[in-house]
Amino acid sequence: MPSNVIFIGKKSPMVYAVAALMTINTSSEGVILKARGRSITTAVDTIEILKRRFLGKQLTIKEIKIGTEVLPPREGLRERNVSTIEITAVKTE
Repeated sequence: MPSNVIFIGKKSPMVYAVAALMTINTSSEGVILKARGRSITTAVDTIEILKRRFLGKQLTIKEIKIGTEVLPPREGLRERNVSTIEITAVKTE
């Protein structure tokens, strides 16, 4: 697993924004935010915080991938489809 990948969970978007800022400043490849399900909104909020509060025009969204993961059934239930997002951002000089 690359060191520039951040998995988004239930924490505050500001926590992830600070972690992403540190990753962007140390990695030449930028940062990759990965989220699925309800955490997708947190990932988008994190990128917006980076753009509006910290980096401004220095931040470039390189790629956004969206998809669906099929989770196996649990205890007699059906398979579940869970949406996923992967946002790649880089710092430009």
